[in-house]
Amino acid sequence: MGRGAYALARVAVVVRATAGPLWWAGLVSAGVGILVPGLTGRRIGVTAGAALFLITAVVVFAARRGRYEELARGASRAGRSVFLQDRAVTLRNRRRAARPWLALAFLAAVGSSFAAPATAGLAMAGAGAGLWAKARWLGGLEARAESLLWVRADGARRGPAGRDVRGYETTGLSAGDAAPGGARRRVRRAASRTGVSAAR
Repeated sequence: MGRGAYALARVAVVVRATAGPLWWAGLVSAGVGILVPGLTGRRIGVTAGAALFLITAVVVFAARRGRYEELARGASRAGRSVFLQDRAVTLRNRRRAARPWLALAFLAAVGSSFAAPATAGLAMAGAGAGLWAKARWLGGLEARAESLLWVRADGARRGPAGRDVRGYETTGLSAGDAAPGGARRRVRRAASRTGVSAAR
């Protein structure tokens, strides 16, 4: 991969960025849906939703794991001129880009409750749970390799394992402000005013 002055975003942070919004939007829409009797009735809707929750979580968790592992195996060491995007910046950018389709999904889930109460909402929550589990799985890869996985911020718009991603870069475990798996570090570094930090 070419070197130069460009920003890298943590792969695990990109993955988990929409996990929270999907989880909460799904639970809220499911809660609203329970208030609607629906065509199938609440009991059938919630039962079907619980099954979809598990199925969706497993499918999202398993999706493209081979691609992630392939990119991780071929990762190269990040250069010193590269900048590491702060966790908060990555979350904000990803969630802002996802806001339109999240809103549509929420409205669709609420609307579908008139047919099957809470079913689509629980499926949304399952997608969020699957993304969170995948980020944790990535954290395991990082911990075992003793290096953090990064992707070019301008090349991960379709996801950190999309066709536009040519490879990952790695740093030591202490680089950046997010722990393995993308969670916030317990001992946070001083916040950068520019939203990036130098690679180490």
